[in-house]
Amino acid sequence: MNPTNQTALLDFVTRLGDNSLIAGHRLSEWCSNAPYLEEDIAMTNMALDFVGASRILLTYAGEVEGKGRTEDDFAFVRKNEEFRNALLLEQPNGDFAVTTAKQFFYATFNYLLFSELQKSKDETLAGFAAKALKEVSYHLRHANEWVLRLGDGTAESKTRMQNGINEVWRFTGDLFATTEGDLLLEQEGIIPNVPELKTKWYEMISDILEKATLAIPDLNAFQQKGSREGKHTEHLSYIVSEMQSIARVYPGVKW
Repeated sequence: MNPTNQTALLDFVTRLGDNSLIAGHRLSEWCSNAPYLEEDIAMTNMALDFVGASRILLTYAGEVEGKGRTEDDFAFVRKNEEFRNALLLEQPNGDFAVTTAKQFFYATFNYLLFSELQKSKDETLAGFAAKALKEVSYHLRHANEWVLRLGDGTAESKTRMQNGINEVWRFTGDLFATTEGDLLLEQEGIIPNVPELKTKWYEMISDILEKATLAIPDLNAFQQKGSREGKHTEHLSYIVSEMQSIARVYPGVKW
């Protein structure tokens, strides 16, 4: 692989790893705080799914880079602006409906992305996507069920679910943002055309929202972007600070 494509692959794999890392961190904050015990366990297990995926992806990022960096280096040493996770995932949990909205949008995106990514000419990415798709399918089913339950439930749950959707909608467009490097990887058959997934994504979420008797957001409404260039909301800095606290006090510590 030529250096340009290698850099593009590193950026893409790091992005996927960061998505999983930050999503897992946010979900882990629900441990002991979920609405009831069974859901507490479910959310914690999904957080572990994300963290496990991030370990695989960030390890592969180190291999692609070839400079000896490990998964821990990517997670615990980088600065805020070096993270490439989607803006949606760093947003605060809010109430249960806000977290459900985030999971709903992200799980739908991941399902479509990994379904295509398992066809990648990059054997590592293809293998990862094929295995991760099983977990993502559960994440999607779980999120869909909660959107339906809350949206078509009581007046209170409906209002909260609609508010949650409206609150995080402006960050969903960032999921589909691409770089020049992505175009190179697409031409090599390594990744799919991510923007083309947006139409199917919108159809899928619209179907669930309609069944849940919720208003469907405007696809052309303003969308906040910037994660591809390392431009994040202030919320990421708090996540990184907490996540890296031990590594900063004890550099290079192993456990």
